[in-house]
Amino acid sequence: MTSLASLRPKLPSPLQEIEDDRFTGHGIRLVLKRDDLIHPELVGNKWRKLAPNLTAAAGRTVVTFGGAYSNHLRATAAAGRLLGLTTVGVVRGQELAGRPLNASLARCAADGMRLHFVDRSTYRRKTEPKTLAALLRTAGVDDAYVVPEGGSNALAVRGCRELGEELRGHADVVGVACGTGGTLAGLAAGLGPGRRVLGVPVLKGGFLNDDIRALQHQAFGGPRGTWCLDERFHFGGYARTTPELDAFAEDFESRHDLPVERLYVAKLLYGLVALAQEGRFAPGTTVAAVITGRP
Repeated sequence: MTSLASLRPKLPSPLQEIEDDRFTGHGIRLVLKRDDLIHPELVGNKWRKLAPNLTAAAGRTVVTFGGAYSNHLRATAAAGRLLGLTTVGVVRGQELAGRPLNASLARCAADGMRLHFVDRSTYRRKTEPKTLAALLRTAGVDDAYVVPEGGSNALAVRGCRELGEELRGHADVVGVACGTGGTLAGLAAGLGPGRRVLGVPVLKGGFLNDDIRALQHQAFGGPRGTWCLDERFHFGGYARTTPELDAFAEDFESRHDLPVERLYVAKLLYGLVALAQEGRFAPGTTVAAVITGRP
């Protein structure tokens, strides 16, 4: 197995100040935390969450989970190729015979990940010991290191604590898009007193508060940091966008010459603009937006 150090991650990731009248007009300073620049293939929070888990895997087959458009599956597959690890992706939903894989899953397969499709009912029970054991048998895996959906476990949360530590003294409010909540759980723990994290969930359902609390308990033994969620900006749920969101992202790209990933980053930036216009940030506030991925 190739060592993680040989992949040469660029840490700490850079901060980029953005001049945008939708913020400056309210006396707010906007900076971007460019986690998308950490590594060309293990982008952003995926590096921070995967690196400690890949170390713990110690050469075993890495088995993980995700939907058909999962960035986490793509990052895990890329890590397997780069590090010489065998990877298996358990994919939510049945494979359609005769239909080509979508671009995301095709990339996973090209990177050597074995894809194992399961029905949605089984997928919902994937964390149950009997169901997981059956999945591993069916996938033909004997010695597995299992990484949860989205990569969020105690190791990942502790890895994301470094993100908060890198932002200490640079922002009053830090915005981050949330899927499984692991990045926010670690970020809030590392940010330090007097600062807060604003999470923008990209899924609808209102379940993340409990999940984040549970992750912090697993990682640190109890709650850490100050954080809250704004559930209004999911645009219909995971992997969904609307013409309004697409137009916003295209406008942001044009204004700032910055590619905007649609499923996470666009929703975060849209939410921060809306909150600024609502007067939710006091004049003089520095807001940092964590750029967790790229198109």
